[in-house]
Order: sequence, then structure tokens, then C-alpha cells
Amino acid sequence: MSLLNARRRPDSRPTPPTSGGSAGRLLEVSGLTTRFDTPDGLVHAVNGVDFHVDRAEIVGVVGESGCGKSVTIRSILGLVRPPGRVVDGTARFDGVDLLGLRRTELRRLRGKDIGFIAQNPFSALNPVMRIHRQFATIMAAHGVKADGEVRDRARTALTDVGIAGPDRVLDGYAHQLSGGMAQRVVIAMAMLLNPTFVIADEPTTGLDLTVQRQILDLIRRLVREHDRSMLLVTHDLGVVAQYCDRVVVMYAGKVIEHGTVRDVLKDPRHPYTQALIRAIPRPGEPLVHLTGRLPDLIDYPSGCPFRARCPHAFEPCAQVVPAAVTEPSGQTYWCHLPQEREAAR
Repeated sequence: MSLLNARRRPDSRPTPPTSGGSAGRLLEVSGLTTRFDTPDGLVHAVNGVDFHVDRAEIVGVVGESGCGKSVTIRSILGLVRPPGRVVDGTARFDGVDLLGLRRTELRRLRGKDIGFIAQNPFSALNPVMRIHRQFATIMAAHGVKADGEVRDRARTALTDVGIAGPDRVLDGYAHQLSGGMAQRVVIAMAMLLNPTFVIADEPTTGLDLTVQRQILDLIRRLVREHDRSMLLVTHDLGVVAQYCDRVVVMYAGKVIEHGTVRDVLKDPRHPYTQALIRAIPRPGEPLVHLTGRLPDLIDYPSGCPFRARCPHAFEPCAQVVPAAVTEPSGQTYWCHLPQEREAAR
């Protein structure tokens, strides 16, 4: 049974991707490059990343820990702080380059037009401020200051994410919440001002499996019901199969494959994507490990960054950066061996 058939639930309704024309694009990232200055040298965290998100589409970004997923989205949102810096690229949101905006302009977009669901809800919430005041702070930044309206809108937002007794939560503090409840509060804050685009950075980290599914179902419902777009960062291809329309696979700060979920998971073209799929645990089958490790991001390798772990690497892989290979379906991958795809599986 394929990963898609095994993982996708009956209520999953992936919307078909748009034709990919500019009229359907909400976010288009091109050449995004981010570096970190450290005492040991320059860290090549994000290296010329290109991808897009269409309107009313959920795109998954997947890869091992340390591959650059979270740094990529924080670069887009203007949340990279020294010693990190974005050194090149564009990130056009609804035609506006986010990387060219001042910090105050970005703050106005975040919350109102772009909602952000952080990986750790307890880091996202202020531990010494009542939840009500945190909602009020978000709304005040966007011109809503009347206490009655703040309370009503916060109450509605918490009810929308399935919190019974929202007033009790509003009057409490973050430490009084369970992990799942805290993440629901963070989701409510992200959706509070009805953004058109939501970025979720591994939103179920640290939650048990039952709560993880509840949270992901909730996020998907809030996105689908309001025709929002979402960028969902995860390390779990099962989550991608169940919740996303398209997928972007990252390795060592680069995008190495992207396409529709069906195309990429049923017929992966890049050896790294193939290895990730083989490494998914399956009942009754021995575990398959992805051998080797990510390359040193300070002493960044020439050629293909996956070559040291790739069983099909040959001389050009060490010398030349692979060019993009695009199939008629739009599925794109960066590999020197497209003609040997069948053998590379």
C-alpha cells in the first residue's frame, strides 16, 4: 500500500493546485539565502531556496532536522536575528517583497495578513501576562482597542478552536494550560485577524499522537473553511500525505524536490526523497535507516550536497551543482541522474 493510501483519511480534501500562473500565486520565494556568522565560521543555513504557495493551497515543507526549514520561514517573516542575516533573494507576498519591508511594515502584515503558529506554544505565549491581555496586545497593534470588542473577539476565536469555557482561559496564564490547550490558544491568536496566509512551524512538536491529530485537523479545517493558504513545516511525510496539496523537500538548506503530494510521494525522483520514504516505519517490516549525516554547513560541499550519502553519486556530483529537471506534471528535482531514476529507487 502506498504512503498516500495508507495515510490519507476520508475527510482529507486536498484542493487541486492551480495552474501555477501568477494570478494564483500568493507567495513566491526566489533565491532566498540566509547566513549565520559564528566564531567557527559562516553557516550556510539557507542556500538559494525557490518555491511558491498558491491561493487556497496547503504546501508542506519537509526534511530532516537541521535542513533549513524553520530558518527559511523565519527569513520570510523577518524573524531572523543576529548573528543571522538574509543576504539574498525575494519573498513576494501578494506582489509585495517581504524582504524589502521595514520591520514596522512587516509587523503590520504579521497577524493581519499572515498568521504564524510557532513550534512551541509555551515559547510563543508570555508566561507573566494573562491570555486576555495577550489577545489585546495583538488587536491593539492593528487598531482594535475597546475592551469589550477585544474580549468578544478573543472569546469567539477560542470557541472556534474548540475551547469550552473561553473566559476561564482568557483570565488565566499559559502555565495553567496543557500542551494541547496552549497550542489551541496560539492557533486562535494566529487566526484572530482573519489572515489569508498561515505559516505553521511543526505545530504539534511535543504533543502526544492523539492531540497531534486533533491539532492538525483543527488547523486544516480553519484553513479550508476560509479559503486560506498555508505553509506547513514538518519532518513527517505522513503529515504531508494527509494534510498537504503540494510538498517542498529540503536538504542542507536547499530545495531538492517539489511537486504535488501525489506525484512526489508516489514517484519520488530525488534519491534523498526516495530515502526519506523508505525510512518511514511500516508495520511488520524492518526499520530502514537513512545512513550518514547532513553536511557541514560551515564547510559547505561543492556540487550536490547529498552526494556523500547518495548510493548513486558519481564524479559530476562532487563538482557541479545539479540543474533543475522539471517533468510535464511540474514535479521538479535537482539531480545529475534523471535518466537513471528507475535505478536510483
